[in-house]
Amino acid sequence: MTANTPEQLPPHIQLIQMGAAITSRTVCVAAKLGLADQLASGPKSALELAGPMQVHAPSLHRLMRTLASLGILTEQSAQRFALTSLGEALKTGAPGSARSSLLVFGSAWQRGAWDYMEYSVQTGKPGFDKAHGVPFFEYLAHHPEQASLFSETMIGLHNQEPPAVAAAYGFADFKTIVDVGGATGNMLATVLSRHEGPRGILFDRPHVVTDAPALLTAGGVSDRVTIVPGDFFQSVPAGADAYILSHIIHDWDEDQCLTILGHVRKAMNPAGRLLVVEMVLPSGDAAHQGKMLDMAMLVLLGGQERTESEYASLLGKARFRLARVVPTNSAASILEAVVA
Repeated sequence: MTANTPEQLPPHIQLIQMGAAITSRTVCVAAKLGLADQLASGPKSALELAGPMQVHAPSLHRLMRTLASLGILTEQSAQRFALTSLGEALKTGAPGSARSSLLVFGSAWQRGAWDYMEYSVQTGKPGFDKAHGVPFFEYLAHHPEQASLFSETMIGLHNQEPPAVAAAYGFADFKTIVDVGGATGNMLATVLSRHEGPRGILFDRPHVVTDAPALLTAGGVSDRVTIVPGDFFQSVPAGADAYILSHIIHDWDEDQCLTILGHVRKAMNPAGRLLVVEMVLPSGDAAHQGKMLDMAMLVLLGGQERTESEYASLLGKARFRLARVVPTNSAASILEAVVA
């Protein structure tokens, strides 16, 4: 008997599957246990792994069998399981940082915020603040281990974007590029690696840029980047030709966005360019990963994803003019703005 594909299932079953947390919890537990790392050297059974992993062998077997049904593992002879190509991506340090992302998404501090999603929809306020008593980024400032994992998660989620952005836009004409809220410098390093002329300034809060020197060195651009700690709600480095705001604007409510944009406008050269890198939402029913991300912005941060017209309106309020939207070979676009 052939199993039904998702679109063949009755509507009530499709809805129940959408609401079930079984798949996400199964994959997150596999990440937390480091199961992919244990299988990196070759196929093993639950009985072989139970001792080193300090888990219950029959329950581990059931977990592994379920992961095989998801395509993460494959069952071989003698109840031994091996990694698939999908499972390989779950190893520590694998390209895309999937394990770090799952450790963040499956953590108690993240799950607590989603318990207040109904509150967010009712009030427009972040469920995270309700759950933890402090805003998201303030929480990370006091939890450096989680902050590092979150930085890895952002690199993993958006790892296709920096090369796509660097290829889609002519950065070579700029002398100085400021990456505002640039975290560990992944975007800036990629842009400078592709375009030899400009120099860069990496600007973010002191605890966020801690891991930046290693990444910039690995990218071969450390001699072309100045790291400036600071807070974009107070000011940003002045006098540059281009200011990148990559996944910054979507984090904040409108008043906070206008504060950030106001500081950039004050700091930039009159002929400079503001480059907002975000997922621009399509109108209508079109599926887009940004629409799911919009829910995370609502619950975790109080920010939002926007359509092109909504970005144009926001930029106009900050006395910028949206000049054009440059698509990239990724889910993100570059909204190029000039002083109005």
